[in-house]
Amino acid sequence: MGASEANSSSSSRWFAANPSKRWGELFFLIYTPFWLTLCLGIVVPYKLYENFTELEYLLLGLISAGPSLLLPMIIVGKADSSLCWKDRYWVKANLWILIFSYVGNYFWTHYFFTVLGASYTFPSWRMNNVPHTTFLLAHVCFLFYHVMSNITLRRLQHFTADFPEKIQWVIKTAWILSFSYFIAWLETVSISNFPYYDFVDRASMYKVGSLFYAIYFIVSFPMFLRIDEKPGDQWDLPRVAIDALGAAMLVTIILDLWRIFLGPIVPISDTKQCLQPGLPWFPGHADA
Repeated sequence: MGASEANSSSSSRWFAANPSKRWGELFFLIYTPFWLTLCLGIVVPYKLYENFTELEYLLLGLISAGPSLLLPMIIVGKADSSLCWKDRYWVKANLWILIFSYVGNYFWTHYFFTVLGASYTFPSWRMNNVPHTTFLLAHVCFLFYHVMSNITLRRLQHFTADFPEKIQWVIKTAWILSFSYFIAWLETVSISNFPYYDFVDRASMYKVGSLFYAIYFIVSFPMFLRIDEKPGDQWDLPRVAIDALGAAMLVTIILDLWRIFLGPIVPISDTKQCLQPGLPWFPGHADA
């Protein structure tokens, strides 16, 4: 089988034709059960968090997120062995998600406070009133979500390849919307047994709040897929960074339009607002 046939065969299934990207996606998938079992299979069901201080919460985040950056440096895939570190897909994927999830935590968490009525009540060291632990856990969560999106969108692309272009667009759009909502809803439900991430109205959060959260992924899923996806179009790190910042800016605009025109999904008392001075466009925060 020739190289072009091999690439076509690979891309027609689920994983990328690009060997480095294929290895990176497989690595992130294989690594996911480790941190997922640690957090949702051990810490939460056994309520180990009841004895956690700021240090233990931080260590949980570091133990969960750290290997996604460190292990590929030690376990170098065959596809990456001949590539400079900056050309390896796992580096680009980590950079894109690092920027996107950082913006999400630092800025968009405040929309969860003011629009969705969320609050963090566990002991934690914080940046802009957002626990450091959530910055770290969001990184591995978002890596998993976006790799799953890559795989399903790639498969859908192959399945609809012979359809008229407009039909392809409608099907892909419908999938991105539904998958984004599903991921947002699934995350909200999966952490419902953790009592220190609270909401004014959980039922509203599951239904409407998940739609708000899905805005992140409606923008990011199709944009993230583009990294090293087309043969011969290899992205460099500056392009990756600019793309992630562009995605983050678009999400910020949409979230703020929701805040302005639709407002909170539940009545939010002053006690549920972010108490630390936060973002200047949130009323009352600048003078808090």
